[in-house]
Order: sequence, then C-alpha cells, then structure tokens
Amino acid sequence: MEESFKSKLLRWRFNFFPALRGTGARVTYISEDSREVRVRLPLNWRTRNYVGTIYGGSLYGAVDPFYMVMLIRNLGPDYVVWDKVATIRFLKPGRTTLYARFALDEAELDAIKSALVNQRSVDRTYRIELTDAVGTVHASVEKVIYIARKKNDKETK
Repeated sequence: MEESFKSKLLRWRFNFFPALRGTGARVTYISEDSREVRVRLPLNWRTRNYVGTIYGGSLYGAVDPFYMVMLIRNLGPDYVVWDKVATIRFLKPGRTTLYARFALDEAELDAIKSALVNQRSVDRTYRIELTDAVGTVHASVEKVIYIARKKNDKETK
C-alpha cells in the first residue's frame, strides 16, 4: 500500500521526535491506514556500543512505540491503549543495519473489539523481530499492550 501525504507527515513527525531520533532509528514507511510500519536501525557512530555492535537501548527504542500508536489510530477514541510489559532477547550482535516491520490486520482488530464486548480490558502480545538484510534475527521484542473500552455516559449512569 502506498504512503499517503498524511502517513508521510506522520512518518516525518516520528523521525523528528527526540525520543525516537535519539535511538538512531528511522521510520521508513507507514501505510495510509497505519496498519503497517517499517523501521531501519543502522549501525553507525550514534548506535554503536563499546564493543562495536548496536547498543541494546537503540534496539529496544527503535521498536518501542509502534504497536501502541498503531492500535490507538486504528481503534479510535473509544478505546484506551497503553504499553504494559516489554521483554527483549538479544540473539546475535547487530553488526549491520537492522530492520523491523509492524503489522496489524483486520482480524486482529476484530478480535480485540469482540473480546471487549464482554470484558473490561484485554492484553495483547506482539512480537517484533529486528533482522538484517538477509532476514537473520538479531533481537526479538515482545510487547504486551493493554486495551480497554472507555466508559461512555450511558454506562456511567
């Protein structure tokens, strides 16, 4: 799917946001519907650690906000979305540029909405892999995202 002017603007905003910019990562693509995001994390003077590989904080910081933001944008204002838990596994040292891809499909969004019909909140787990150009996984991050429906005026009465 092509990037729209709106998604290019969002990508630009992410790339200039100080917290993401400081990781050394750059968003390279956001789909028009905010259901796919791609990130690139190069090995360079800003991301290199003492032993010459990509710093662990850059690895995590490069993938931190995206599922939460994607869910907020796709579920809309009737839902509360927060990061709850994150774990990272360092599998191989990052000695080249690494890439991450985030994707949400309609089935996932429908499953969340369906679960929240009968439950106040749900936790959803998403895995992000940081891979090199040939697909070798260097780090794997699991994010647990808390999602709840906001109470409306009818429910509070």
